[in-house]
Amino acid sequence: MGILFVTLAGHGHVTPTLAVVAELAGRGAAVDYATGAEHAEAVTGAGARWVKLPALPDFRPVTGNPIDEWFPHYFRSMAATYPVLLDRCRAARPDLICYDSTNWPARIVAHTLGIPAVRTVPHTACNAHYNLMDAHVARFIADDLAEFRARYDVDLDIPGTIEAPEACSIVFVPREFQPRAETFDETFHFVGPVLGDRLDEQWSPRRTDLPLLFMSLGSVMSDAGFYEACLDQFADGAWQVTMTARDVQGTDVVDVRALDVPQPAVLRHAKAFISHGGMNSTMEALHQGVPLVVVSQTPEQAANADRVAELGLGERVDDHADLRAAVDRVVACGTIRRNLDRMRAAISGGGGAAEAAEVILRRIV
Repeated sequence: MGILFVTLAGHGHVTPTLAVVAELAGRGAAVDYATGAEHAEAVTGAGARWVKLPALPDFRPVTGNPIDEWFPHYFRSMAATYPVLLDRCRAARPDLICYDSTNWPARIVAHTLGIPAVRTVPHTACNAHYNLMDAHVARFIADDLAEFRARYDVDLDIPGTIEAPEACSIVFVPREFQPRAETFDETFHFVGPVLGDRLDEQWSPRRTDLPLLFMSLGSVMSDAGFYEACLDQFADGAWQVTMTARDVQGTDVVDVRALDVPQPAVLRHAKAFISHGGMNSTMEALHQGVPLVVVSQTPEQAANADRVAELGLGERVDDHADLRAAVDRVVACGTIRRNLDRMRAAISGGGGAAEAAEVILRRIV
């Protein structure tokens, strides 16, 4: 059997699929993985054969509204993958296409060629009762969308580039974290986060006599004010701080690392995590039972931050001046500790990579 995974870019989108790929490969499935070159080593390491997609160009915003710039940047990058995927699937037709929910060209290819499909969702799922995706992106990509439709003669609207339903969706969050979970039917499979052999990665803090605080805003966005606030508020030596950042100098107290630290291994030692609230980071923290202080950068991350606060798993902080106080509160709160323990149990019961592999194999006809 041949399965084609499709995820152009984004560690938070590729990483959750790797353990599923490894599980399928271990069961004898032939897995190809279409993605950008930066993820080639990761997908081949998981047991797939790499299929090259045009790279996602570096995103360097030039205005004060980076989110507004992101939408057309990402749409054009996605559009460039469509002819590559269509030619590939016509020449070497897979038995099933398993595509990331943001990779709408793979959905169009699957439906055009009549290939069974499974959608992977690395964030909370959406339906008629809960939808965090904002269709205001229309004003940013309308011209690009019209040009794409005309060039390839396909039926695609704005909602189809944001959040389109599929006959089968694998969601990498536990059902207990999903808002309005009771409204999602049997086509949604909430398997929870799947970390695979990333749990075996090794990392050790420099000191063992101080509690460890981990900070990261992810690999896409940055915020100079955030880093300055962290350096200032945690300079008294009460915490051992590890931070991932670009172009930031460390201090005797704050250890600044590159963006590719083994995050689950760092979180294994952490007492608290200041995060941008990306779903991958959020799920890895909950998997390890680490309380969160979320400083969101995008609307999706803000929704994650609100959910963390609503479920009593940490706090959302919108003012950099409050970072230290928020960390002290979430670490000391017994209610947060108990809620984290319950969420870890829910994650354990989600089935993970093994359940995801079962769902995928059942779709192959």
